[in-house]
Amino acid sequence: MSTPIDLYFWPTPNGHKITIALEEMGLPYTVHLVNIGAGDQFKPEFLKIAPNNRMPAIIDHDGPDGAPISVFESGAILQYLGRKTGKFYGSTERERVNIEQWLMWQMGGVGPMAGQAHHFLKYAPMMDPPQVLPYAQDRYRNEVGRLYGVLDRQLEGKAFVCGDEITLADFAIFPWVKGWEGQQQDITKIPNVKRWLDTMFARPAVERGLAVNAEARQASYSKEQMDLLFKGKK
Repeated sequence: MSTPIDLYFWPTPNGHKITIALEEMGLPYTVHLVNIGAGDQFKPEFLKIAPNNRMPAIIDHDGPDGAPISVFESGAILQYLGRKTGKFYGSTERERVNIEQWLMWQMGGVGPMAGQAHHFLKYAPMMDPPQVLPYAQDRYRNEVGRLYGVLDRQLEGKAFVCGDEITLADFAIFPWVKGWEGQQQDITKIPNVKRWLDTMFARPAVERGLAVNAEARQASYSKEQMDLLFKGKK
């Protein structure tokens, strides 16, 4: 049995990309919680493997040529794991290109836009003093809606984002899209997305991935925690 992968994790959409992938791939892993509300992401030992102070990150002790390797950025981790296992990353160059373009679509589109929607719709109004910014709320709510329309059209006639088989693209996109309610989206307008979400939720490996340390996720944060999350350290 291979040495478990060390996963530096907090139960957020980006963290769930990797727990879902690891569960679907059947890879053993050990979870090291990075409490982003307590500032663990700024600790020197974490910054050695994740210099951008964002989780998730991994250390694979059975890396290339048998030497350990650390990887940060969730999209890069997914690509690494796909290459390592030969799973969920297509079998031809054409398939890999298709998977990668949807992975990049998530990394550059759905993730950042949905994250901003969550921030301005939920967290900014909870700040001290409250920051209720209608322009920002409308801007990100509408852009998320546009992106979900793109996804809905892509899913027409397909079981998964890139076709009939689940891929890395699904692992990346799903954890963000499942939060559609918090992004104030109307799921009835994107029926293909709803069907796909139901399919993803029904997968045992997805259920296991979402359950990893689920109890650690917080519904709200103190002022000090919000300062760490949204102002960070220079």
